[in-house]
Amino acid sequence: MRDSFKVGLSFGTTSGIITTLGLMLGLHSGTHSTIVVIGGIVTIAVADSFSDALGIHISEESENKHTTKEIWESTLSTFICKLIVALSFIIAILVFELYIGIIVNVIWGLLLLCVLSFYIAKKQKASPSKVVLEHLAVAVMVLVTAHLLGGWIASIFI
Repeated sequence: MRDSFKVGLSFGTTSGIITTLGLMLGLHSGTHSTIVVIGGIVTIAVADSFSDALGIHISEESENKHTTKEIWESTLSTFICKLIVALSFIIAILVFELYIGIIVNVIWGLLLLCVLSFYIAKKQKASPSKVVLEHLAVAVMVLVTAHLLGGWIASIFI
């Protein structure tokens, strides 16, 4: 796989997991509303996918060492991966009761992150358990923080 696609795949997938789960947990703990959570997922899937793709595009350009084709491959693969991963979280929300859908999505997202982290560790010839645990620890910190923030905001304004 070309490096430009790896950039988009790894960044888009990671961002899709962490950003979408963080948003979902914050919105759920603050509103307990299925429509708000679905609206948040769709919004983050589209708006943040474009934002991340543009961020990768500008970052790759600023390095001044990639061809135009490589830059666009990174840009498009970031957008597509982020969009698909983020939208994948709608399925459990539509199929299950909201609380169960959130749990299913946390499991789904952390599983995807583990698979990606394992793949990265193997490619770097690093310890898979160390890399997976490091990435999971950061992800869990983000998710717990988002959940607590959503509840805190709700306690102030509702």
